[in-house]
Amino acid sequence: MQLFTIGVNHQTAPLALREQVVFHADIVTQALRDLVDRWPVKEAAIISTCNRTEVYCATAEPHAAVDWLAGYHHLRPQQIEPYLYQLPREQAVKHAFRVASGLDSMVLGEPQILGQFKDAVRTAQAAGTLGWLLNKLFQRTFSVAKTVRSETDIGASTVSMASAAVQLAEHIYPSIADQNVLFIGAGEMVELTAAHFAAHHPRRMTFANRTPERAQQLAERFLGRTITLNDLSTQLAVHDIVVACTASPLPIIGKGLIESALRARKHRPMLMFDLAVPRDVEGEVGKLDDVFLYTVDDLGKIARDGMDVRQNAVTQAEVIIENQVTDFMHWLDNRELVPTIRALRDTAERSRRHELERALRRLGRGDDPQRVIEQLSRALTNKFLHAPTHALNHVEAEEREEFAALLTRLYQIKSPE
Repeated sequence: MQLFTIGVNHQTAPLALREQVVFHADIVTQALRDLVDRWPVKEAAIISTCNRTEVYCATAEPHAAVDWLAGYHHLRPQQIEPYLYQLPREQAVKHAFRVASGLDSMVLGEPQILGQFKDAVRTAQAAGTLGWLLNKLFQRTFSVAKTVRSETDIGASTVSMASAAVQLAEHIYPSIADQNVLFIGAGEMVELTAAHFAAHHPRRMTFANRTPERAQQLAERFLGRTITLNDLSTQLAVHDIVVACTASPLPIIGKGLIESALRARKHRPMLMFDLAVPRDVEGEVGKLDDVFLYTVDDLGKIARDGMDVRQNAVTQAEVIIENQVTDFMHWLDNRELVPTIRALRDTAERSRRHELERALRRLGRGDDPQRVIEQLSRALTNKFLHAPTHALNHVEAEEREEFAALLTRLYQIKSPE
């Protein structure tokens, strides 16, 4: 079995492609079982966020994961392969370490991805698709990410997409304190964005979510109010800023809905942030004259500006990661030698038992104990040295010197003076 990772992210694939291969939380368990049960994949875990979809697996046929990913989303492999990275062994290990440490994120050093890694591990454990290899990889990944964040300044002055959204709002409106803000969804991204906007004391903060209880929790935390998703048609018009990030597979805000809201607002501008993948807001909305619509990719570009303060930490982080990759691969290579070591010890043990039984029979016949022990030791020595001696005597001439050097190192033989 080989460690293997495939995926697409904000650097390799456009948003339109990423939203076609996203795995929502409620289908990940079923998807993992489908991959392991129906394909030549022994272990699997999936990380799916607004910026990336990645499949980590242990498989003897790496391309099976590519075929599965495409087929599961009703795509042809040729449609996704130009955007797909395929990483074997140490490349997969290094990628996992870099992603969890925030080096591969849209916003350098952002901490959310580590929590998403941990969620992916819990899901894979629940699905029964996390074996010894991926479990060891992810536990080491968490340790590396912790080391990078504690020993470097990679997370210093983090500029998130949430803070980028607030910066944009400040450019468009004279004061956020005079605006009404609507949040659609109630996940981690909405909560983080709401916290950034709350610091600027908007006139009103409203929360809408498929599960009313979760919306109510956020409303209580940020001193806001709640509405239902069915109320959007009547309530959109009274909000100046809209932040949407749900798990809906289809857009929940269409062009017609926004056109109606703009008429009711007498074409006062509306600022919209669509942080969902797949998108919550139809792309056509961005073409309306009085709407400023930004997606996760748009905010990512803004958030990356001014990242120089953390670039020095990247070099330090990369050194830590390289060392950890070497250490992990050493462990993995040793683990792969376990069957050979076990077979070697089993062979030696059979020889030991055989000669011991012969010695005990001689002692039972009354043979001299000292002579029996001497014969036992000679027999064991001959058996243990028979294979390497025979191989050395029959090795090809051009390989003899190298093989002899190997035996000298293996048996720690001192060179004759």
